Amino acid sequence: MIERLLELNAHLQARVAEQQARIAALEERLGQNSRNSSRPPSSDSPAVAPPAPRSGRAPGGQPGHPGHHRALLPVEQVDDVVPVKPPQCRGCGAGLHGEDPTPQRHQVTEVPRVRPQVTEYQLHTLACTQCGLATSAALPPGVPTGAFGPRLAATVAVCTGVYHLSKRTTDELLADLFGVELALGTVTACEQTVSAGLAAPVAEAHAYVQEHAVVHADETGWREGRQRAWLWVAATALVTVFLIHPRRGLVAAQALLGAFAGILVTDRWCAYNRWAVERRQLCWAHLVRECTAFSERGGAATPLGRALLDETKQMFAWWDRVRDGTLGRESFRAAMGPVRARVEALLREGTACPHAKTAGTCREILKLAPALWTFVDVLGVEPTNNAAERALRPAVLWRKGCFGTHSAAGSRFVERMLTVAATLKQQRRNVVDYVTDACVAALHRQPASSLLPSGVRAVALAPAAA
Repeated sequence: MIERLLELNAHLQARVAEQQARIAALEERLGQNSRNSSRPPSSDSPAVAPPAPRSGRAPGGQPGHPGHHRALLPVEQVDDVVPVKPPQCRGCGAGLHGEDPTPQRHQVTEVPRVRPQVTEYQLHTLACTQCGLATSAALPPGVPTGAFGPRLAATVAVCTGVYHLSKRTTDELLADLFGVELALGTVTACEQTVSAGLAAPVAEAHAYVQEHAVVHADETGWREGRQRAWLWVAATALVTVFLIHPRRGLVAAQALLGAFAGILVTDRWCAYNRWAVERRQLCWAHLVRECTAFSERGGAATPLGRALLDETKQMFAWWDRVRDGTLGRESFRAAMGPVRARVEALLREGTACPHAKTAGTCREILKLAPALWTFVDVLGVEPTNNAAERALRPAVLWRKGCFGTHSAAGSRFVERMLTVAATLKQQRRNVVDYVTDACVAALHRQPASSLLPSGVRAVALAPAAA
């Protein structure tokens, strides 16, 4: 009888331990946010306080910072000049005459009412006086076969693909602002017209990124039709490209990056393990979130997480000085030697942590340890993957509204418009003008202008620097 009670007690204790571990895991999941996990900031509830800036300064203009004021246009660029003169003296009331050589200037900018420009092409059919055969005129070169011109198609595509308006909202916007009535199907047709015109320059940009020296890559969930898909991004300093793929593994990563041989900045997702660890840089922002999770778990994981956070805080403080020029590169390398030794020692200590998840994470990071420090030695490499994450944020907001795409053609439109919008923003180029020009080029059966920055196109496909 006693043996049975002891056996039952041991069984119950094991069940309690199992349930306690399950409760702890569920509570950790419940407490996850963008500061202690890989969840995006857009998933945070309003109760989660935004992170304080590393600088410790309050948001907004700082004391002593010069204000930014709207500059007046030169008089020759103003459409109308209205002289305003006081009719009489404000003191005695006598009439005033003459000119002020330096009047106070006040400019008001207004948007005129836009009336759509409609051109009608009357195609005549004439009979030959010799043989009687009737011949119909063809549209002049560059005239669309549809009812809408290239700038209107570009405006539709920019509304849906850059500003992420729904098709119905875009339809209403064009009616309200321009007096142009569209059917919802016409919005889709305009998107596909623009998508075809952008195919070649986006392909060129994709090839350029695959040959670049440093690339930031990331991925997020998407849907195509009723199937799960993934939206991938590869970002460089001046060109960013997107890819929608049904997979999240190596096949998709290779479709995005091809034979890329430069430095790859990513998180620890296994799809990137095909690239040698010596040519990778792990994102320290992700690692900070992991360390924050350690510090919030309790037990042996808490002091480990706090110690790692102290090291990363010091590292980022020095890195900020490297970026603003107040700390030399050689001094930074020398200072980072002890930091590297302490961080890797803490991670090795963490592999023996009683908390299984903490120990497993430490082991995973240690396998990729050389990729933690590439930025210390290689110019042009950042310690975070913020470039790729920032590029994905507009796409994540788009996904929340549209829930993905319905077809492969819709996915190509999303890829191309995201690529165009992100790249032109990096280069400070006008997206509406560029998309319009691409549509005009397609109508004339000419190549669209390049998305690559000026002076780069000729060397875009040169091998990446070692």
